[in-house]
Amino acid sequence: MHNSIINNLLQQLETVLLGKPHQIKLALTCILARGHLLIEDLPGMGKTSLSHGLAHSLGLSYQRVQFTSDMLPADILGVSIFDKSQAQFNFHPGPIFNQMILADEINRASPKTQSALLEAMAEQQITVDGATYSLPQPFFVIATQNPTEQSGTFSLPESQLDRFMMRISIGYPAPEAELAMLKNQDPNQSIADLPECLSATSLQALQKQVDDVSASDALLKYILALVNTSRDQAQSPGLSPRASIAILQAAKAWAFINQRTYLVPEDVQAIFPHVAEHRIRQHSQQQGEAVSDKILNQVNPIL
Repeated sequence: MHNSIINNLLQQLETVLLGKPHQIKLALTCILARGHLLIEDLPGMGKTSLSHGLAHSLGLSYQRVQFTSDMLPADILGVSIFDKSQAQFNFHPGPIFNQMILADEINRASPKTQSALLEAMAEQQITVDGATYSLPQPFFVIATQNPTEQSGTFSLPESQLDRFMMRISIGYPAPEAELAMLKNQDPNQSIADLPECLSATSLQALQKQVDDVSASDALLKYILALVNTSRDQAQSPGLSPRASIAILQAAKAWAFINQRTYLVPEDVQAIFPHVAEHRIRQHSQQQGEAVSDKILNQVNPIL
């Protein structure tokens, strides 16, 4: 049953982001694994369209927040305003109280504003003026990030990067895909016309099925070998225990999308660069080969 749902969802999203089936599959993997997604690329590559298409197709409430250098945490979380008639402060929720938030150009905001998302991403709740508020479920943050060499950007701190389960890059479209974009005069209208493939409840049911994907002890040891190898790299701190869990969960979601109820090494290898690279790359001075690819080449799965 889920096979047809997943296939329909992938096909629908491919009408939003033309010529990028692999990136779409990775983004859906992250959502099914209950993870937050970081999309890093140049402006105008379709990052916003992909997030809007995902939210619309999955039946999730959606809010885009444009991050700027003068944005404050209250612009995201909400603010308490004094009500004279009741002689008390009333909390007015911010845009974060949606099931999917697009933090657009997140690294254009100051570190203080970026940190407003930390508690929400880790604990599905926020704290304002000493009061804690639960966020809608399911809850996802999709953040877009411009290359850090561009002007007006602030690098994301390690604690923020570690809360993103996966990072993907979309890249330039193929010529035939770009031609199709030019023929479609109103891409935003096409997203608005998309039918809902799932509801929030159905999505949560699929996430539970992802949890049931089995992993052998040998496969778990393979994941730990990759993580421990990253910790032995002299040029960078290694992957955290949160990253270990993210690798396992993302690999399960990848296997699920590929219609398997068990993990194989290829599942781990497919998602590992997207889970690991943004956590370790910024510390590395190595040029050329990606650090995650080097780790994959050093560790042989013994199953």
